[in-house]
Amino acid sequence: MQDPVVSIIIPTYNERHGIAELVDSIVERFQQAGVTGEIVVVDDNSPDGTWQVAEELSQSRPVRVLRRAGKLGLSSAVIDGFKVARGSVLGVMDADGSHDPATIPQLINAVVRDGYDLAVGSRYIPGGHIKDWPMLRLIISKGAVLLASPLTPIKDITSGFFFMRREVIDGVKLNPIGFKIGLEVFVKGRFSRFCEVPYTFVNRVQGKSKLTLKQMWEYVVQLFDLVVFRVFHGRARS
Repeated sequence: MQDPVVSIIIPTYNERHGIAELVDSIVERFQQAGVTGEIVVVDDNSPDGTWQVAEELSQSRPVRVLRRAGKLGLSSAVIDGFKVARGSVLGVMDADGSHDPATIPQLINAVVRDGYDLAVGSRYIPGGHIKDWPMLRLIISKGAVLLASPLTPIKDITSGFFFMRREVIDGVKLNPIGFKIGLEVFVKGRFSRFCEVPYTFVNRVQGKSKLTLKQMWEYVVQLFDLVVFRVFHGRARS
């Protein structure tokens, strides 16, 4: 089997009802982008058997499954996915339908064809939108972006939808605490050229939101860690 150019990491927990549709859509986008790709599903032993569905899909699609022992968190799931991914380009997206697969070819081509080190799916640049979010959730998101804005020039700082060259994180120690792995990469990653691609974020299609007070507190802890990192490693990229 040909080695993949792109590996998309998808952390899952109780997403069995939407995972097959998402996988098929991603495979179609690989074809549109003209690349060989793989999908790495990192499942935290979902009680609904998401990992079983993913393993069944792996029989006929370019899917690999990493089943973990329990609910260990989104960021650590993505980091574990990076470790087993085989592609020279690494992507991250959610399993709940909120990240539009139609944007994938643009993000891939920005890295593979246009020479960017990092391409971010963005809700907060012209052309980007958020659909069907409750006002409280929007306020929380905007507040999180505002708090982290001094750390990086990227507008959608809390985006969990991005693609990058593997070299961006090679040798970089990423903090597995919390659920904003994108922010961790945007601040600590080794890149010089980045772009943001607008897309419409849709409130999750399947299941229930996983945002909790604990996760919001972990975000504050993560911010403190990143501020310390920035103090010792210089200014944010411009």
